Amino acid sequence: MKPEPSPAGRALVAAQSALAAEHAAAYGYGVIGARASGARAAEARDAYGAHVARRDALARTVRELGGAPRPAEAAYALPFEVRDPADAERLAADIEDRVAGAYSDLVRAAEGGLRREAADALTAAAVRAARWRGVGVAFPGLTERSAGARTS
Repeated sequence: MKPEPSPAGRALVAAQSALAAEHAAAYGYGVIGARASGARAAEARDAYGAHVARRDALARTVRELGGAPRPAEAAYALPFEVRDPADAERLAADIEDRVAGAYSDLVRAAEGGLRREAADALTAAAVRAARWRGVGVAFPGLTERSAGARTS
């Protein structure tokens, strides 16, 4: 039987996952920025900056927790082809949902200030997802509950 990780170990694993989500978000917003137009292009630039800042903060957090920050991949597979501004908006909402899910896991695993930072990041991702999608979800970051709430 594998031993249960310590609370600090769970926080490190969740922080690494959130860091990976931020790396992917920064990459995705590069694609979104190339396809978005007008005010949406400015929103994409702002979101990109927010994700880069969170990514950098998470890298520091991972080091503080005793880990080596996971590096970014050279490229990321997108969930669908992004051909036009509507696809870019859909991708942005999808990215924010994924980021919210990663921060939801970090909220569950962390304590104190790190939990608060993760909750703030989850909230920011949920707000961005709602802006891109045009509607929010009942339980951002908890896909299984959000899907159930939409079908009820």
